[in-house]
Amino acid sequence: MADRITVIGWDGTPLTEAAASALAGATLVAGAPYQLNALPVPADAERIALGSIADAANRLAEHRGGAVVVAEGDPGFFGVVRTLRRPEYGLELEVLPAVSSVATAFARAGMAWEDAQVVSAHGGRLRRAANICRANPKVAVLTTADAGPAELALMLHGVPRTFVVCEALGTPEEDVTVLTSERVPDRDWRDPSVVLVIGGGQPLAGTEAAGWLAGRPVSFPAPEHGWALPAPAYAGADAAPGAEDAESELPAQVRALALARLGPVPGDLVWTIGAGGAAVAVDAARLGAAAVAVQPDPAACARLVLAARRHAAEVEVVQGEGPEALGGLPEPDAVLVGSGGADLVRAVVARRPDRVVAVAANLAEAGELRRIAEAAGYRVDGALLQSAPLTPARAEHDRPSFGPADHTLILWAKAA
Repeated sequence: MADRITVIGWDGTPLTEAAASALAGATLVAGAPYQLNALPVPADAERIALGSIADAANRLAEHRGGAVVVAEGDPGFFGVVRTLRRPEYGLELEVLPAVSSVATAFARAGMAWEDAQVVSAHGGRLRRAANICRANPKVAVLTTADAGPAELALMLHGVPRTFVVCEALGTPEEDVTVLTSERVPDRDWRDPSVVLVIGGGQPLAGTEAAGWLAGRPVSFPAPEHGWALPAPAYAGADAAPGAEDAESELPAQVRALALARLGPVPGDLVWTIGAGGAAVAVDAARLGAAAVAVQPDPAACARLVLAARRHAAEVEVVQGEGPEALGGLPEPDAVLVGSGGADLVRAVVARRPDRVVAVAANLAEAGELRRIAEAAGYRVDGALLQSAPLTPARAEHDRPSFGPADHTLILWAKAA
């Protein structure tokens, strides 16, 4: 068992008495080069520039004597503590945190942040971090040297957002810049940085967060809780009667199965294409995924924008039809093809999403869609789903009855 390791969170302010004492007695100090240069590290102490946390942990496990690890802000919040606490290293930690860089960034911006999402782009997760920014109106992104503000803005091309770029927080070179997302790639940015990505649609009155739960607010309008709601729930707020007919091709029961097979989670990007996809896009967004809905009809697009707003969901709406409408879309994790047949499914599997759900018009088309997906390396299954609405009894002693039955052929595919 290694000696006790002191992990000091530093935000550029003077060290606390406990942190200064631990540092003064250390015979090994690990930290970023700028931290090692700025802090009073003992002259005879071994210095480790933190690159690989795992390599540093192995060296700390071998060391005997006082050891200190210096990290930014709160090292227990997206910081080194998670790695250092792994059982294979056998390290005993004392953590002395400072204000986290995320809290500092929001303070510099003068914004509350209990309703913000916080995501790290470290470890090759830039695309998933960008999807969180697509799906939420307030996100803090912890960036890296190769996944910084410019790279994040490029991933969000076409999505209007305001960036608050906080560079080198807590250092003499600290700088906070506010600009629109399309201007971010035009500049060089320093590492480390925290980027606040702000914008998107705002929920209507009555759907605001309750102010007691941190993170993404659960803001389903009462009394409609849950997902895969009846089609009228997704009509635009000012839609005329019958405007929900675009969703009639996919009943709620079918949409529930489609959502189960799409499996949308935060960090995913879901495409929904064609008839029946608008409500699924809203539900995917309500479950935390980023959603792009492709609709051919301008009126349907307008209704979808209003429906998404009613449900406090971030949905990017693209007017278009056929495979050519998909060319400029960001890479998806899951796709629903509500209509469009073989050509659309062929174009979708060429983009290699992990999960695909498609609705077939008949058995012949279902067979063709299955062959296309299997030829592309997907494992395919499907079902003929029959459902009939239960209608209430007309009199007290009558039995309830069923309305007209609906039959839907639905296939789902998983990348092998």
